[in-house]
Amino acid sequence: MSISLAAIIGGAAGAVALVGISILLIWFCLFRQTSVSRTSETGSSDPSQVGRHGGMESQMRDTRRFAMEELSHATKNFSDKNLIGEGKFGEVYKGLLQDGMLVAIKKRRAATSQEFVDEVRYLSAIQHRNLVTLIGYCQENNLQFLIYEYVPNGSVSSHLYGASQQPREKLEFKHRLSIAQGAAKGLAHLHSLSPRLVHKNFKTSNVLVDENFISKVADAGLRNFLGRVDIAGSSSQVASDEIFLAPEVREFRQFSEKSDVYSFGVFLLELLSGKEATESPSINTSQNLVESVLSNQDSSIMSTIIDQRMESRFTAEGMENYILLLIRCLDPSSERRPSMSYVEMELDRILEKEMNLTTMMGEGTPTVTLGSQLFKSNK
Repeated sequence: MSISLAAIIGGAAGAVALVGISILLIWFCLFRQTSVSRTSETGSSDPSQVGRHGGMESQMRDTRRFAMEELSHATKNFSDKNLIGEGKFGEVYKGLLQDGMLVAIKKRRAATSQEFVDEVRYLSAIQHRNLVTLIGYCQENNLQFLIYEYVPNGSVSSHLYGASQQPREKLEFKHRLSIAQGAAKGLAHLHSLSPRLVHKNFKTSNVLVDENFISKVADAGLRNFLGRVDIAGSSSQVASDEIFLAPEVREFRQFSEKSDVYSFGVFLLELLSGKEATESPSINTSQNLVESVLSNQDSSIMSTIIDQRMESRFTAEGMENYILLLIRCLDPSSERRPSMSYVEMELDRILEKEMNLTTMMGEGTPTVTLGSQLFKSNK
């Protein structure tokens, strides 16, 4: 009798254990499914999940398709007063949508294409604080439109050497470091995607700043719409664009993450000098800024390149580290250039140290000695 009772009790206990294990397995599967769903809904940018296929698929369906009538109303029938620029894709208009959102609308003549729609869906799924968001598209009447978020403070180039420069306090070294840091984060994010996305058209005019002076990289992937396009426009514009292209791009049209790094180096140089890189550092040379830096990496040349509007509101160490990073990005050999993730990390380090040191020393304190102290380790 006791043996039978023990067998019954043992069997019951086993059944309870089996039911318990089954419940745990079911709970785990449901939890895992919910977690994946939430990740998709929040737009996870995990590199393993982001690409033309897979992780972005659910976001692609949310890309907004605009009617031409809505865009016409937003721009007052594409009025010249709403025209804010013109780029490789076409004219750019500022628009106000019916829901109150300000947008930048790029317009060009082109035939209807499914490839255009697929590319928009892919690019609009890429979300990052330091990237200008592609909101949607329109294709009607042999016209194509790209609708982006509107970034109110314009391009970094306009603040450095454009007609509408900001007050001097916006041009301090710390501000420029912060702008460079944000742009580096945007580019590094593009390079972290799977498959990786190369910008191919990075330049100072494609780095915008919002009302809080947070930088956002614009026109990411725009060349995917244009295909292989030779640079066209005025001779000055061609020179301005060409100077951002890495040697391997100019010669062989070989774009890569490292060609973006070279373009970023030119951007760092323009931030440092406050001038277009096509300009000469002084009247005594016919070389442009890039050529001068690469051929004369000494303190006397650097002192003529640094924007005098920054006065002396920076540390010698911070400036030296910035210039050394700039030179590494401009290395003619793509293999010797650092990755964008390294550039981002280095700018983080330089900015943090610069903020700490200048805060301790006090604003406006001359903290740098130009001349022999810069680059003495390289001489």
